[in-house]
Amino acid sequence: MSVKLTVVLLLSIAGTSILGTIVPQNEDPAAYLRAYGEFVYRLFDVLGIFDMYHSWWFQFLLLLLTINIVVCSIDRISATWKIVFVKNPSFNLSRFRNLSQKETFAENHPPNTLEKIYKPIVSKYFGYTKVEQTGRGLCIFAEKWRWTRLGVYTVHLSVILLLLGGLMGLHFGFEGFVNIPEGEKVDSIQIRNTGEIHHLGFEIQCEDFNVSFYNNGAPKEYRSRLTIIEKDKPVYQKDIIVNDPLRYKGVNIFQSSYGKMPSNSTFKKKTPAMDPSGEITLNFANRKSGASYRIKTILGKPVDLPEGFGKFVIVEYIKGAEFRGQNIGEAYKGILTPADGNPLDVLLPLHFPNFDRMRKGALVISVADQKTEAFDFDERSDQQYYTGLQVTKDPGVWLVYAGFIMMIIGCYITFFMSHQRVCVEIIKGKAKTRVVVTGTANKNKMGMQQRVKKLSDKLANL
Repeated sequence: MSVKLTVVLLLSIAGTSILGTIVPQNEDPAAYLRAYGEFVYRLFDVLGIFDMYHSWWFQFLLLLLTINIVVCSIDRISATWKIVFVKNPSFNLSRFRNLSQKETFAENHPPNTLEKIYKPIVSKYFGYTKVEQTGRGLCIFAEKWRWTRLGVYTVHLSVILLLLGGLMGLHFGFEGFVNIPEGEKVDSIQIRNTGEIHHLGFEIQCEDFNVSFYNNGAPKEYRSRLTIIEKDKPVYQKDIIVNDPLRYKGVNIFQSSYGKMPSNSTFKKKTPAMDPSGEITLNFANRKSGASYRIKTILGKPVDLPEGFGKFVIVEYIKGAEFRGQNIGEAYKGILTPADGNPLDVLLPLHFPNFDRMRKGALVISVADQKTEAFDFDERSDQQYYTGLQVTKDPGVWLVYAGFIMMIIGCYITFFMSHQRVCVEIIKGKAKTRVVVTGTANKNKMGMQQRVKKLSDKLANL
């Protein structure tokens, strides 16, 4: 274990993280096959590149880095510990006498008198003081901020906390989604990356859902009233909106999306608000022939694709869809089921009609038009909606927060503070007493010389 190994590990983690950023994570296998070909796909799949941050080798690099930092810190901290926590620190007078930078002035008073005058001033600037007699007079030694030598170990500990917090989140946390119709409850969610069902240990019930709109028809706010139920008893209730989640037993429940359940209900015409689940006109363009087809559908209704390409159904309206970390606005989410293949998720942003071309499929799908109906949500009858929730848990998040705070503190101590020592040597002469002020620090030695000069000027002007 060494500093060189730490550098190698950090560069390896940084390099692989860049690769994980370039290669989209947790996409559909068919998309990877189209983008990289069969050989590269199989190679990346074996190496876990498509879910890199959960791969065994990436987590092994993090664990090895953590162990290396711990071992290096333990190996070097013993000497520092003896300096920081000694009760009666020793001073080497010859070391101060050999310093090239000195501040010297003469005084008329004898050494003992100057000691009584100087010691309170030196103590005020540096805290700990100690007086030692010498063959030529006496010395006033002083120091401060011994504990700043631990700053680098604070940074080491912060890195360890960050790594451990990340590993805890990978192994014991989860992120999933669930849709809950009004008045119904669920006790499990679908994990985002794997599609596995995860049981929460409690139930989430959607008591009510409401949505409001701007005058142009864009959703303004959607709100869900959720109740947490344990052992058939409600234990917690909260109204949630976007960016204001419900938190319970370390589980975070975010308002993510919404949709309309199939219904024959009618609405009273009143306030012009747009229903995003009205009639939608989709455009299907054959990439090879250039032939274009328009088909009308509604949310949740499967349609047969032209030329025997299979079926397509729109399953969800998303107010603020995200693509690779960027908000791309309103969008519909659909499922394309080819005649001879596996179902594919298709995102159709309303403001980017050519978005689906990136999928490189035989058909390019886009939203050509959508009809909206004006209605008043406050005066609806028995229309039922579902709320789309994002459910997450990260038990290591507090370790990550603590690590960031400790890193900021440790970096400040390491780069802006230092262990400072001064020596005021008072030498008895025949006519006058000579005073020599010297000082040293383990960091920022030029700044220390300015402090020595300031102290010398202060003592000389007393």
